Amino acid sequence: MKPIYLDHAASTPVHPEVAEVMMKIMTEQFGNASSVHAFGRSVKKIINGARDAISSNLGCSPDEWVFTGGGTESDNLALFGAAYSRKGGHIITTAIEHHAVLHACEELEKEGYSITYLPVDQTGRVALKDLEAALRDDTFLISVMLANNEVGTVQPIEEIGRLAREKGILFHVDAVQALGSIPISLSDLPVDYMSFTAHKINGPQGIGGLYVRRGAPLHPRLYGGLQERGRRAGTENLAGAAGFAKAVELAVKGQAARNEESLALRNRLLEGLDQGIGRDSYKINGNAEHGLAHITNISFPGVRSDVMLMNLDMEGIAASSGSACTSGSLEISHVLKAMNLADDRLSSAIRFSTGLGNTSEEMEHVARKIETILNRLRIKG
Repeated sequence: MKPIYLDHAASTPVHPEVAEVMMKIMTEQFGNASSVHAFGRSVKKIINGARDAISSNLGCSPDEWVFTGGGTESDNLALFGAAYSRKGGHIITTAIEHHAVLHACEELEKEGYSITYLPVDQTGRVALKDLEAALRDDTFLISVMLANNEVGTVQPIEEIGRLAREKGILFHVDAVQALGSIPISLSDLPVDYMSFTAHKINGPQGIGGLYVRRGAPLHPRLYGGLQERGRRAGTENLAGAAGFAKAVELAVKGQAARNEESLALRNRLLEGLDQGIGRDSYKINGNAEHGLAHITNISFPGVRSDVMLMNLDMEGIAASSGSACTSGSLEISHVLKAMNLADDRLSSAIRFSTGLGNTSEEMEHVARKIETILNRLRIKG
C-alpha cells in the first residue's frame, strides 16, 4: 500500500482546484497591487475578489478581513495589536493554546502585562466559572482557541464571548484548526478577532487571515506600505490569497460531507483497534461530545510516543505526537499535561488526523499495523 498520511492537523495537501487557481495567477499575473497602472489594477482586483469571497463565506465585511502570512502571524497580530493599543493590563488565555498564542503572551508578560492561564478539565475543555473567577478590573483581552489542534476539543466560544461583551472585554479566538469543521458566521459570533490559515483546509502554506471586528483596536506589527488598510504592511501574496479564497469556498461548501467522512474514518480506525488489540489496550484523549471529527488522539500505555511514531513511519504511516510546531521535540505535549492525564497516557499519545485522500481501507490497514507493532514491541519487551 502507498504511504498513508494521517497528519492533516499539521498541514493538508493542496486541493486540485486550489492549485489550478494559483497556477493560473502565477503564470499570468505579475503586477503589484499598489501600482496605479493596468497591471497593478488587475492584481488589485484579484486581491479584492479574494477578500470579498472569504468575507462572504465567513460572514463578515471585507474591510474586517486582514491577509497575513499564516496562523502564527494572525495570532500575534491580534494579541500584540490589542495590547499595544493601550498601556498595561490583564489578559486571560488557556494553558492549551497553540504556542503562537502562549509565546506571544509570554513576551507580553515580559513587557509588563499580566497573564492568567486558565486550566482545563481532563477532556481539554475550559470551565466558564474558572474564566469568571479570573476576571479583573483591568482585564482587557481574552484569547481562547475554538478547537484544539492536538486533541480536537471544542471550547464554549459563544458563552465566553457573551461574557466578554457584557464586561466590555476584547475577545480573540484562534480558529486555525476549526475552519472547515465548525460552522463560522463572524457577524453572529461575539468575537473581536479570529485567526485563520489556509494550509489546514487544503490551501497553500504561507497565507493566513485575521478577522478584526469593525471598531476593534489593532496596533500594526509591520511597518512599510499601506496595504491591508495600514494594518499589515507588505506586498500582498497574490496567488496565496486567491488560493486561500478557493480553499475557504470548498471548505465551507463541503463541510457537512467532510465531517461525515471524517467520523466514518475515525470509527473505522477505532473498530479495527477494538478487533485487533482490544478496547482496554488504548485510551482516547479529548472530549467525546465536543470535539473535531478528523482528530483522534490515542494513548497506547506502555509504548512511548516516539517509539510508536518511528515504527509507524517505517510502515509508511505518517502521524504525530502533537503540534507540528513542537513535534521535533521529545517533550511531553503541554496540552496533555494541562489535561492532567496519567503519566502512561502522557508519554504514549499519538495524534491521527484525517483529511483529503484518506480511505476506510487505509484506516483498516493502520489498525492492523498498530496491532503488529504492539505485538512486536511486547515480544521484545
